[in-house]
Amino acid sequence: MNFSLYKSQQKPEIINLFQNTFSDSEGSEEGTVIGTLVSDFLSQPLQEDDLFVFIACDDHQRVVGSILFSKLSFPNEENVFLLAPVAVATKWHGQGIGQALIRFGLEALKTKGVSIVMTYGDIRFYSKVGFTAINEERIQAPLTLSYPEGWLAQSLTGKAITPISGKPTCLEAIANPIYW
Repeated sequence: MNFSLYKSQQKPEIINLFQNTFSDSEGSEEGTVIGTLVSDFLSQPLQEDDLFVFIACDDHQRVVGSILFSKLSFPNEENVFLLAPVAVATKWHGQGIGQALIRFGLEALKTKGVSIVMTYGDIRFYSKVGFTAINEERIQAPLTLSYPEGWLAQSLTGKAITPISGKPTCLEAIANPIYW
């Protein structure tokens, strides 16, 4: 398995991966929603270093996994990113590809000076790659969470996560209550 940053020509393949994977696991409506989210992320003009898209490719260079990290902007300019969404092609599930890809992405962000990565999802999965539950008294989410138990964080500095004051803003693509 090869891990790397995505290339722009892989955009359709990545969008299809997310749409198909989420359709398989959550139904076609959710697949369409997440496919649209990824398309929006990859289509909107952004500042450099506001979005990182990593991929896992098989031996034939087909994209079988992808993760997106997008900037969360806090008033104090803390360097925080959001990991969402994450997809591994259904036939590749259970082989550790998602975990390995997330670890690869976290290491890359660490070299860019990112201090904290947040995600919003299943603690049973994300705890395998170092995320822990955090409440919004310590770090607020950019929008109202429908599942507050799924708000998770990981320090990339080796230091304990201290509270960050203020509500962050997220990139426009994910600034929709449907995702939260």
